This record gives sequence, structure tokens and C-alpha cells, in this order.
Amino acid sequence: MSASIKRIAISTGGGDAPGLNAVIRSVVLAAEQRGWACFGIREGFNGILLPERYPHNGVVRLTIDQVRGIGHLGGTILGTTNHGNPLKFATTMPDGSVQEVDRSADIHHYLKQMDIDALICVGGDGTLTIAHALHQQGLRVVGVPKTIDNDLDKTFTTFGFDTAVSFATECVDRLHSTAESHQRIMVVEVMGRYAGWIALHTGIAANAHAIVIPEIPYDAEKIAAMIRNRDINGRHYSIVLAAEGATPLGGQHALQASASSGYVERLGGIGDQLAHDLQRLTGKEARSVVLGHLLRGGSPTAFDRLSAMRFGAAAVRALDEGHSGIMVALAFPNVNYVALEEVAGRMKAVPMDSDTLQTGRDIGICLGDN
Repeated sequence: MSASIKRIAISTGGGDAPGLNAVIRSVVLAAEQRGWACFGIREGFNGILLPERYPHNGVVRLTIDQVRGIGHLGGTILGTTNHGNPLKFATTMPDGSVQEVDRSADIHHYLKQMDIDALICVGGDGTLTIAHALHQQGLRVVGVPKTIDNDLDKTFTTFGFDTAVSFATECVDRLHSTAESHQRIMVVEVMGRYAGWIALHTGIAANAHAIVIPEIPYDAEKIAAMIRNRDINGRHYSIVLAAEGATPLGGQHALQASASSGYVERLGGIGDQLAHDLQRLTGKEARSVVLGHLLRGGSPTAFDRLSAMRFGAAAVRALDEGHSGIMVALAFPNVNYVALEEVAGRMKAVPMDSDTLQTGRDIGICLGDN
């Protein structure tokens, strides 16, 4: 056992994902087994940086009783945010302007004041980039990969992804019958930001006829040609899966909001755009459905629940073994450790030699370029 650790903290940042509560529970139980006290930071690091928001404390003691029965619940009992980057914290200045200020020193000071020896950061690429910076500044930090988008490098998968794909597949299964009944084109837009993992896996699993992903700029005319060919063969409906970050050839991402101080750009709208284009090109009625945040909610699948529990326990185990500046990662059959510097600021896109991508091509799914 690491004699230098008595108290640890855990933070959940970025978008919520099914399995976060399972990680929290696993961390608390594994810490208690070692005689460590565990504290939860509210809403990323806001519990430390904006204490006035939390009249009952922005950093709370987590006990076995407090995490009992939460493993199957969606969301996170600690709350989360994707607007509170402590390295670029949006701060209102005396003149009323908003500037991005590095407040990482405030985190160091608070944790030292509370005698907290180590930090577990649960999140996606943004959160783990923060974790890496805090480690470089001298904190003992271990990262846990979390994102429904599955776009974190150096791990086979992230918890939340399987749940998102499972729910999206169920939704598309339901759309087949209504699309066929009305002989329509149905364009289903799913999350994923700049990676097409959710769209690709859902599209193949749910028997979509076309899939557009950010990694392959699409030609709407090629999709329209596929739809016309289906009509000729007596199949008068089509299902198209669109990743929110997909782009037409020579075009740009569809945005709901541009990036601003403390905020990243918000993608969305490609489903409507593509449905409009396909209706114009084919003369067929087209509708778009945006699954959006529905993919983030609900109870995690057994796979995500187990992955989250394994990650949480591995993070505590890594601290006990003296590690810092690493992320726990799934590398079948085991969880291993990867340096945060190999993960921070890196995105895992769908590779062009992916056998899953090739499976889509082999079974005749149009990817907008064929």
C-alpha cells in the first residue's frame, strides 16, 4: 500500500455519459478497501473554483453509503460541465470584459489545504488534457477515459459508447418500419463530434443504407443515386445515419453555435441539411431525426457498467502502486496504463483501414464516396 496516500479526490468533467456513477462507486469502494478517504468535486472543478454556487460545499466526502445503489444510474451524482476549463477559466474582469484565466494554482492550493494527496480525473480529451497539465504542475493525477464518442486515443473503447450505440440502434430499428410505411428517406443525426464511431457502429448494426462520417467527406449525389437504385429495385425507403461532424465535399461542419470564451463550438444541423439535399435530388419525401442528448442518458449497458467499474478500481490501484500522470486504458484482456502525454490533445478518428468500415463497404452500405 502507498503510505503517502490517505485522501483522494475524484472529478467528473465534460459531457455526461452512462457509467460515470459506476466509476465513482468503484473508486470509493476501492479507496475504502485501502483505508483512504474519498472526496468528490462538484461539476468538474467548479466545486473548487466557484464555491459560492455550492452552499452545502463544492467538495463533498464520498462514503460507501453515499455510493450504494448508484452503479446502474445514468448521469453523475457529482454533476459535470464542459465549460469550466481551469486552464482557461472564463472570468469576468473589473471592467466587465470576460477573459480566460489560468486558475490551476487555485486547485493546487485547495487540494493542499484539504490534505488531498491525489486526484482522479474522469473525462474525455478536454478533461484529460487538463489532468495532464495538473500532473506537469506537480499534482499526483490518474485519468479515466470517458466519452460516448469513443474518440479517445490509446484505449480500445471508452465507457458510455456501447450504451449510446445500443440505444441509437434501437431507435433506428423503430424508424425502419415508419420509413418503409411512408416510403420516405429518414436521416438520423447522432452525436460524435469530429469522429464517426457512433454513426458507423449504429449504422451497420441497424442496417442503415448510407452512413456519413467526418472522416469521409460525402457527395450527396452518390447517396441520392443509391436511393434511386433502391427505388428501381422496389425498395422505396432509405435510412441514412449522419454523424454530427460529417461534412459535404468542399463544405464545412454544420454548427449550432460558434466557439466563444469558455465554450467550444457546438455541432448540429447536418441531418436537416442532408435531408433537404436528398429530397431535392431524389424527389422523395425526406425527414430528419436528431437523437442528440438522448444518447447520453439512461442506464449503462452491462459492458459499460463493467468497464467503468474496472477503470475506477484500476485508477485507485495505479495510485496505490505509485503511478501518476497516466490514464487507465482498455487493452484486451486487461486494463493497462498509458501516459497522459500520449493522450492529451489527441483524437481517435475512424481509421480508413478499419475492418468495421470495410464491413460497411462489403455489405453494400453507401459511405457517401461510393
